[in-house]
Parts: sequence; C-alpha cells; structure tokens
Amino acid sequence: MAHIDYFFATVSPYTYLAGTRLEDIARRHGATIAYKPLDVLTLFSRTGGVKPAERHESRKEYRLQELRRQAAKADLALNLQPMFWPTNPAPSSYAIIAAAKAGGGDLGGLVHGFCRACWGEERNIAEDDVVREVLAANGFDPKLADSGLLLGAETYANNLEEAVSRGVFGAPFYIVGQERFWGQDRLDDLDLHLAGKL
Repeated sequence: MAHIDYFFATVSPYTYLAGTRLEDIARRHGATIAYKPLDVLTLFSRTGGVKPAERHESRKEYRLQELRRQAAKADLALNLQPMFWPTNPAPSSYAIIAAAKAGGGDLGGLVHGFCRACWGEERNIAEDDVVREVLAANGFDPKLADSGLLLGAETYANNLEEAVSRGVFGAPFYIVGQERFWGQDRLDDLDLHLAGKL
C-alpha cells in the first residue's frame, strides 16, 4: 500500500487550492496519508525561499495573477487579500495534529476547512472560536482545540525539522518514498505516479 507524507500550511493559498483532491487520489489508489502541518514562513527561511511580503514587486504581481487563475480552475472562491492574513497558523495546525491523533472525523475536510476559512470566508483561523467551529464541522470534538497544545507544539516543530531534512521547501508538498511533488498543480503527477505511470 502506498503512503503519502503531506506537508502543508493552513495559511498557504496553494494548500487551499489543492482542495480535497489529495484525499480523492489516495482513496483511488488505496494510499494512506500522514498530515504534517508546518510553519511555512520558517521553512522558506531555512531552505532559501523568500517570504511573500519580501519578494520583488514583479513576483508579487505574478503571484496574484496565478492565484486568481488557479482558483478559477479549481472553482474555489478566493480572496486575494484576505482580512486575516498573515495570521498565526499554530492554533489551526495544533488542532489538526490533535484531530489526527483522536481520529473519528474527516481530516482532509478539516485541513481544507481551515484553509477555506482563511482564503474564502474572511475568518481568522488563529481565533479559538473559529478553530472549534471548523473542528466540529468536520466531525471532531471542538475541545481538541484546548487539549492538544503540548503535543501540537512538539509535533509542529518536529514536522518542520523533518521537512527540511527531506528536501521540502514549500507548501503543499507531497512525498511518496523518494518521489517529491511540490504544489497543488502537481497532484496530477502524484496521481500518475501512484498509478505506476510516472
């Protein structure tokens, strides 16, 4: 059975634009997924990337055009300048880590729910009430927002270290064995790889 290590950030617009296609692909191929939220801005600084706010104006302009086009292709509502971005991704990430340990809900839906709240619904995913609402909407106990803080902080830090050591430099990022796929626009390649065609 194939296994996918999924490194992502709840504040990444590209993680949002991935939707739940990863889960559809994994289901089709009988693959398992390990969800590994991380601090993408620290990842950039550790791997030679540049934070969006510090990029050259031409890169900023292109990024906005690309986000608009990709959102249209994915048929997802996207606010190019969300009210609550950047925001602290730790509370939502800790909730995902706690939910993965607890089980019982829709983990892919939870990840997408946090991203959608940020990029499509003008909600602050650093706020406790938003975290609880998204947990509950995806079949998890909203109290996980309070109970998973220590485990969440430790795992979140470990995910970053693992990502750096395994050649991850952006989000979303998918690893199957030694094969790495960066970006939601590489999900078709991941699908083909799992089918034995790439």
